Amino acid sequence: MTKHAKSAANSLEFECELPEPPEKVWRALTEPKLLAAWMMPNDIKPEIGRRFAFARPDAPIDCEVLDAEPGRLLRYSWRERPEPDDASQALDSIVTFTLDRTISGGTHLRIVHDGFARAATPVLAMAGAGCRLSLDAPQSKLPVAANAPYMQLRAA
Repeated sequence: MTKHAKSAANSLEFECELPEPPEKVWRALTEPKLLAAWMMPNDIKPEIGRRFAFARPDAPIDCEVLDAEPGRLLRYSWRERPEPDDASQALDSIVTFTLDRTISGGTHLRIVHDGFARAATPVLAMAGAGCRLSLDAPQSKLPVAANAPYMQLRAA
């Protein structure tokens, strides 16, 4: 597995090689229960224009699917709204997942979080995870938080 993470002035970019095929990685990114297992509870549907939210205890993260090409590309807006008395911490950004099949049949995964400049959101934890992604992680009754040190994707 290779990894690459870098921060630009206004974005976070992260790349890694996964042994699982793009179809399996796609399911981990687009099926609500699988995505919730490594990110947060959500109601995602990978349909362009579809609005969904990640459930957080303090405030939801509002999203809209901007592009969806099964097994290849997922892009959505990411709108964090803090408590009403702290509007200065609002974050409007775009998250893009690009999946490319490798020669071995696995997936080259690239994650870009544009407009990330001011906040340490769960995507930052993705980079900090060092691409320790496991699509065959054992089932757990509790989802793994996006800011857990070793995030896990679970896909059947």
